[in-house]
Amino acid sequence: MALTVATPRRVEAGSGRAPGASVASMGQLVGVVEKPSATPGVVRFELNRSLSGMGHERYQVHSGAPGDTPGAALARLLFATGQVGTVHVYGNIVTVDLEKGRDADGLADIVREMYRYWKPGVEPPSFEDLQPEEPAAAPSGDGGGDGELSEAAKRVPPHLLERSRAARERWMAKQG
Repeated sequence: MALTVATPRRVEAGSGRAPGASVASMGQLVGVVEKPSATPGVVRFELNRSLSGMGHERYQVHSGAPGDTPGAALARLLFATGQVGTVHVYGNIVTVDLEKGRDADGLADIVREMYRYWKPGVEPPSFEDLQPEEPAAAPSGDGGGDGELSEAAKRVPPHLLERSRAARERWMAKQG
């Protein structure tokens, strides 16, 4: 999972949102319980969701956090604070080794907010902005009638129309 940063745009009055609709409610907050360990400088976070399945993931600040897993993304966010030296993720448990002389202030908030994509004052892109440009469906000479495509067929990707045409030809050849 790659974390992306949205370009903030202020939400103006008359933006077309329903009254009372809030951008602040977009995304999911992670339930986090911060638990100290018996070892000084180590903090454990218990989450309400699994980040690594049944695999162990260990990240050190000097080697970064390569990869696009949720655990790696969280490790990069925690390393960016300068408070964390090592992050270990196993299932829904995140164990953090703090740098010498640092405390865990603010780390639980980073974990809690890791899946919250739209903060107050940021307008999410519209559905139309997210749609990829679609190439026009090329008419295929399917021999099934007129050369014009129906409105429904125009919505089908060209490669699927071609696959359907080829399957129809094979079926017709078997029928004789």
